[in-house]
Amino acid sequence: MATDIIPIELGLPQGDLVTLWAPRWREDGEEWEAFLGDEEDLFAFPDAAHLAAYVRTAEQHDLIDHPSWSVVPELNVPELIPDDDHSYDLVGVPELVAEEPDSWTIGELAEIIGIVRSLADVCELDEVHEVLDAHEGFSLLQQGRLPFTGREGAKLWNDLSAAVSEKWDTVLDVIDDLVTVPDIDKATLDETTEELAAFHEESAESEAGVDKEGTRADSDDDVDDDAPTGFWGEVGIDPIKIVTTNNAYFSLRCYLDDEPIFLGADGRIDVFTSERALARQLADAGELGDNDLAEMPTWPDVVARATTGDLDVEVTDVNTYVLAGLDEDITDGPTAVDPNQLDLAVELLADVADWAGDDTVSEALAESERLGWFASFALKPDLNRLEPSPPFDEELAAWQKLVNDLEDRLRVH
Repeated sequence: MATDIIPIELGLPQGDLVTLWAPRWREDGEEWEAFLGDEEDLFAFPDAAHLAAYVRTAEQHDLIDHPSWSVVPELNVPELIPDDDHSYDLVGVPELVAEEPDSWTIGELAEIIGIVRSLADVCELDEVHEVLDAHEGFSLLQQGRLPFTGREGAKLWNDLSAAVSEKWDTVLDVIDDLVTVPDIDKATLDETTEELAAFHEESAESEAGVDKEGTRADSDDDVDDDAPTGFWGEVGIDPIKIVTTNNAYFSLRCYLDDEPIFLGADGRIDVFTSERALARQLADAGELGDNDLAEMPTWPDVVARATTGDLDVEVTDVNTYVLAGLDEDITDGPTAVDPNQLDLAVELLADVADWAGDDTVSEALAESERLGWFASFALKPDLNRLEPSPPFDEELAAWQKLVNDLEDRLRVH
């Protein structure tokens, strides 16, 4: 069954245009994917007002039979404004591949190539498939930085960059030629244009801190940006706590060049059942065997303090990851999930997977997947999108697998 129809923005040679995308859904035993269009035309619009005016009056297009379509004409204009996570700058791809292949660059490029593949699949764009399939790097983007590290990784990135330089104009031209702006009822467009203008005016006032009476909202001057960081802040390593259904475990994690590193090696995390047990073990760190955190230049400081008995392991709230209970909440739907708890849990799963070189988490949490879309909506329920629909059996099964895989990586001491 379908879950959503998503407003998206495409950065094309003719400008930034908005349209609708229905990610993969199953119906009558078959898998489908679609964009707003009709036969060989992709319908796209200069702004959400035009899109809203069209969907409120259109009688024939490729999404008309989507199980969730009946909700779309009832949406207000702001709900049809694509969010940042669904804005794809196709024109900017050459600039992206000119950058170093860091996590941010690869992540953004992966999202763009993903939507381009979807367009090519749905609209049968053979020329686009030929470009993407001829270069391995395009298919490896979803795995993150790992395929593009080292000498072989550099070759992959250079090949991908060369392909973009030589052939990306072909991709842009093919997709650009698909775009059609259909006829729109003028009276409806006048109404939606007014809605959009009112929304922008309210947003501008909100950003300026002014309420409807023209009074400025109170600013928060009490935030202490100079709060002491303490020992752990100074060494750049965080004690963490992982709460599962049956146990609570303690370990360490840091970020080196924005890449997560955990106490452990070979994808196994060394965890302890108390802060004291962790501190005691660090006093004799040699017994841990291989340890990726030893790469940190401040690691000797941690060991030295533990050896003298002066190491206090204190875990902050932002480094406490509670996995327990989320499966029950997922069964009840995205509004039942605590977004802070889920956000931290997703952070932990993603960090561990990145560290272990495992792409199953990023694949399961991709927004084109049911669990990824569920999590995205639960974390940002006010986004301009339709709410995932029950039952949530597939989401629950996918989540439990990720949690089970994480627990299998814990090496309890």
